[in-house]
Amino acid sequence: MPPGPHLSGGGRAPEDGAIAATGMGGAMDLATEEGASLGKPPGPDAGGPQDRPRSLWSDAWRDLRRNPVFIVSALVILFLVVISLWPSAIASGNPLKCDLAKSQEGSQPGHPFGYNGQGCDVYTRTVYGARVSVTVGVCATLGVSVLGSVLGGLAGFFGGVWDAILSRITDVFFAIPVVLGGLVLLSVVTSSTVWPVIGFMVLLGWPQISRIARGSVITTRQHDYVQAARALGASNSRMLLRHITPNAIAPVIVVATIALGTYISLEATLSFLGVGLKPPTVSWGIDISSASQYIRTAPHALLWPAGALAVTVLAFIMLGDAVRDALDPKLR
Repeated sequence: MPPGPHLSGGGRAPEDGAIAATGMGGAMDLATEEGASLGKPPGPDAGGPQDRPRSLWSDAWRDLRRNPVFIVSALVILFLVVISLWPSAIASGNPLKCDLAKSQEGSQPGHPFGYNGQGCDVYTRTVYGARVSVTVGVCATLGVSVLGSVLGGLAGFFGGVWDAILSRITDVFFAIPVVLGGLVLLSVVTSSTVWPVIGFMVLLGWPQISRIARGSVITTRQHDYVQAARALGASNSRMLLRHITPNAIAPVIVVATIALGTYISLEATLSFLGVGLKPPTVSWGIDISSASQYIRTAPHALLWPAGALAVTVLAFIMLGDAVRDALDPKLR
């Protein structure tokens, strides 16, 4: 039998000659059909932008946008920041202007929260008190985060004697009760500004962030990509800035976000005890302390600043919980 008809008549098994008989054009047609069946264009660009691997931060932001707890707490915090920067936008009065003739009076037109024991408008003082609380919380958190992250990160990266010394120092600071330390240290301060209070919080708050940063750096330092960078001759500064810090900073951010609300409540506690902020500074802690003397006759003067403090602290704690859930790979 001639070879031509034998080849064209299908004498061989299909698996032996299906691809070979089609030639280059048939192979391309099969590739095109297979690519179309998968819904992706053929060639090296078949993956498309949607198939690119996402980073931890992009995944966290995607989860946060879908979390109602994050949205509500972020809106509350945004409102607090706005009224802290521009309190006159919603409160046209003067928080230091008082009229003893209106002492302990209740709600009136134009004064929805009534008056406190000195005859000051409670609404105006509550709005202006947000500025001090947010300022103290943000500045204290930034100071604590920077100082604790630098010290703890260096100790976790280099280890050795430096790590041992820092561990013993943090043990000493952990043994100091925060409120008692504030009573001792701030009782000798005569300044009425917020900076002594912020400095005290940074002084006693950095050990917590330091331990978190130290543990995170030690864990990150053992990963393969860090060991590979070290084997390729990367310097210590490059490994810290390019490889370790971006992957070890997430726990610090979570703890710092939750601690911000704690620092706001700590400022109010110290001001309530008389060793924090002092008049004429407008603070929720000062107003709560003065209104506690006549809580039976004018409870509104205490409830409004205390409620504002509680909502603010709760918003920051809720924000920290949402950020923790988004940045924790174990919860995915």
